[in-house]
Amino acid sequence: MYPDDSKTKDPVIRVENLVTHYGDTPILKDVSFSVERGEIFVIIGGSGCGKTTLLKHMTGLLSPTSGKIVHNGTDITLLDEEELTRVQRNIGIAFQSGGLFNSMTLGDNVALPLREYGKVGEDLIPSLVRFKLNLVGLGAAEHLMPDELSGGMRKRAGLARAIALDPPVIYFDEPSAGLDPIIASGLDDLILNLRRLLGITFIIVTHELDSIRKISDRILMLDQGSAIFLGTLAEAESSAVPRVRQFFERRADEYIAQRGMVSGGHEDEEGAE
Repeated sequence: MYPDDSKTKDPVIRVENLVTHYGDTPILKDVSFSVERGEIFVIIGGSGCGKTTLLKHMTGLLSPTSGKIVHNGTDITLLDEEELTRVQRNIGIAFQSGGLFNSMTLGDNVALPLREYGKVGEDLIPSLVRFKLNLVGLGAAEHLMPDELSGGMRKRAGLARAIALDPPVIYFDEPSAGLDPIIASGLDDLILNLRRLLGITFIIVTHELDSIRKISDRILMLDQGSAIFLGTLAEAESSAVPRVRQFFERRADEYIAQRGMVSGGHEDEEGAE
C-alpha cells in the first residue's frame, strides 16, 4: 500500500474514494490522493490502467460513479454545468496531440481563451499572446498554421494556450509521446521553468521514465484501476511493490517476454529465407 498523504501541507486538489465504471466494468477503484500547490505530480501506470480517465475526472470532463474531486475547497462532482465551467476556467489542459484548431494561426489559437474568457481588452491580446508564446520558445511562430509546426512545437503551442489565462493548475496528458529524446528533454525543461517562473501546479500523465526521473516531485501509480503507490521518485525506485519495481526496471511481464522471444525467432527465420 502507498503512504498516507492526508497531511499534505497545501493541497490544491484532493481526490477522495474515486470510483468509476464504463457500463458494468470498473475503471477506477477507490482512488484517493492529494496534490500540493506548486508541485509536479506525475501519474503513471501501464496502458489501460485508468490514467487518462482519472485526468478527465479531475478536470471535470467526466463524472465519476462515486467519490469527491475537490479543487481549492470545492467538490466539482457536485457542481452544475455553469458552476463547473467557472472552475474549469482556472485550470489549463494541454492535450497529447496539442489540441490546436487547424483553421487558426498559432497566435489565434493562444488568443482564443483570452477572447472567450479573459477579462482584458482586445488591444492587449496581441501583446499577451506574444508573451505566452515567448514563454514556451515560440515567439517567432505566431503566424504559422498548426500543420506547419513540428510535433514538439505543437506540444509547446498547446502549453502556451493552456497558460493563456494564467491558471494555477495545468493538466498535461503524455507530454513526451511521439517526441525524440532531445525534444522531450527540452519540453521537460520548459515544464520545470514554467513552474519556477509562474508557480504552476502540474498534474502530468506519462509513461516516459526519463521524464518521470527529471520532473516529478511525487508519483502516483495506477494498476488495473487501483492506486498501488504514492511517493517520491526515490521511494518509487526502492519500492517493495512488485509492479512498481517492474515499471522502473523496465521489465516485461514474463509471458510477454517469452512470447516475444518465440515470435522474434520466427521472424528472424522468415527474414533469412
